[in-house]
Amino acid sequence: MARHFSAFEMKQLEKNPNILRVSDRSITYHPEFKKIAVQTYLSGMTPTQIFIDHGFDLAIIGKEQPKRSLSRWRKTYETYGDVGLENDFRGRGANGRPSGKAFSTAEKLKRAEARIKYLEAENEFLKKLETRERQAKHQRRD
Repeated sequence: MARHFSAFEMKQLEKNPNILRVSDRSITYHPEFKKIAVQTYLSGMTPTQIFIDHGFDLAIIGKEQPKRSLSRWRKTYETYGDVGLENDFRGRGANGRPSGKAFSTAEKLKRAEARIKYLEAENEFLKKLETRERQAKHQRRD
């Protein structure tokens, strides 16, 4: 059964600097955390201990989550190296696995500009949503 996070749990998770974003169903981990976690795992530490040491509450994320995440990240790292851990390749926002070829500087710039444009649009959407939620909450009080 899929795990769903409450609003309180999402707020708690968002406080962790190793998390980029949280939805009610998923956590997107920071790429640097993924790299550190894989390297630490390869040096002999358990997935659970890695997550605990980096401030995760297993009561919120689930005690099996570290093992599942490290398994997925380790496979990605073995296939694609560090670059494979830099993006989340699951779900709707997935942009596919990196190809075997190295990207030119122009291609990297183009990808970065597209990502920035997407994130700016996402931020604008969230600002509008927050404003509408505040207005709706205010109207309910009246």
